[in-house]
Amino acid sequence: MIANLGRCDELVRDGSLDRLVKSLGRFSQQLRVLELARTPEVERCQAKLWGPALVFRRLWEEQGLPEILGALAGKRRLRIDVERVCFALALQRLVAPGSDLSGSRWLNEVVGLEGISLAHLYRTCRFLAEHKERIEQELFRRTRTLFDTTVDLVFFDTTSTYFEGEGSRLRRYGWSKDHRSDRVQIVIGVVMSREGWPLACEVYPGNTVDITTVESLIGLVKGRLALGRVVLVLDRGFVSRENLAALAASGLDYIVGARLRQAKEVREQVLGRPGRYRVVRDNLRVKEVRVGERRYVVCLNPEEAIRDAKERAALLRGLTERLAEHGPKSLMRNRGYGRYLRIESSGAKIDARAVAADARFDGKYVLETNTRLGAAEAAQAYRSLWQVEHAFRDLKSTLEVRPVFHRSDANVVGHVFGAFLALRLEIALQRKLAGLDARPPWSRLLADLSALKAVQITLDGNEYVVRTDLVGDCYRAFQAVGLRPPPRIQAAGPGQLLYH
Repeated sequence: MIANLGRCDELVRDGSLDRLVKSLGRFSQQLRVLELARTPEVERCQAKLWGPALVFRRLWEEQGLPEILGALAGKRRLRIDVERVCFALALQRLVAPGSDLSGSRWLNEVVGLEGISLAHLYRTCRFLAEHKERIEQELFRRTRTLFDTTVDLVFFDTTSTYFEGEGSRLRRYGWSKDHRSDRVQIVIGVVMSREGWPLACEVYPGNTVDITTVESLIGLVKGRLALGRVVLVLDRGFVSRENLAALAASGLDYIVGARLRQAKEVREQVLGRPGRYRVVRDNLRVKEVRVGERRYVVCLNPEEAIRDAKERAALLRGLTERLAEHGPKSLMRNRGYGRYLRIESSGAKIDARAVAADARFDGKYVLETNTRLGAAEAAQAYRSLWQVEHAFRDLKSTLEVRPVFHRSDANVVGHVFGAFLALRLEIALQRKLAGLDARPPWSRLLADLSALKAVQITLDGNEYVVRTDLVGDCYRAFQAVGLRPPPRIQAAGPGQLLYH
């Protein structure tokens, strides 16, 4: 026994124990450092973002990007650390999307990425554009084990994003998926694997339409990625006889969505063919139809069919009411109402035949394929196209490709490719979290990671770095990537933040 301080219950009751602990704390250097770091003025002025840089850096290294980019940069003898700036580009796309100018300012507040200027970002965009194909090839080679060696599915789709910059030849007016036909745009295509991995991306002029990208797609799959026997899964935008013939001539198998209402053969012969559906699952029925040498798969979702019927019934009730109030002229200009109206000498009436014809489409979609896959396999493969659509939502919302202010084609391509690399990091983290049965909302996860900061302070002539608290799902993210959070306090050299 060193000393007798009295009864514990009495010391707690009158506050003596708290005063004693506080008094003893004056002799603990770590407690003094923590107390100083928690001062609002110190934390506000000297805290730097740490959490996202640590977690995404681990994923960046897992994918082999330091080695890939380092080897390519070594041949150029550049005066900047290109690999470091590439990571900075991807991290900004993930955490603080915005212009490169705002990014260069934001990076000064991130541990390990200070001092990266706007000129560094521009030069790195050009570097990424120059070496994009080689980087994609090396990344694919390192993830080749994800693929079946004989046959697999590859998904491809395109999207558009409008443009703020001037000068680039890629900026064109075209059909906008952003519903901004008043703005020039670029078109972005992404190739993804069955597992949801982005394999390659391509940037096209803004006036490119889906049916003209097939030649580029064949080059991506057969040339750049050097895939063997694969099945391409494509959306309806790629349907044309010329495109499908080009795919078949290149030796590629395909599953492509058919246009139900626009294609006469599909509307009349395929959907009009009698036959029993095969039950695949509760919300999927399939049957195969052949028209000459062409093979179709008709898919029916009974749940979706019920919803379609209810929506049409509600629309027809509204049409009946508006027809009595406003007359047919204003309603004929409405595409939703006009297709159900028939004009006669006595006035306008709801066209019962048009209603019945529309009911044939309820809950259905049609696929065309040249594969030997069964009808059920083809339908399930096409349903997986949502992975690509989900990736595009990430590319355009979470990653925020916009704003695009670059004037040169190379910088535009490099800017988009930086977002593509960021997309790979996002998907990698989501998959690792799913392995822990954790699926937090992405925006909340980024906020939790961003709450982890490094506060650099000086006490008694010594430099320290203090880690702020782990909040929300921050610890789960570290656990998912196999990384221990930094210690609460660590010593640092003069003017230097330690890396974990």
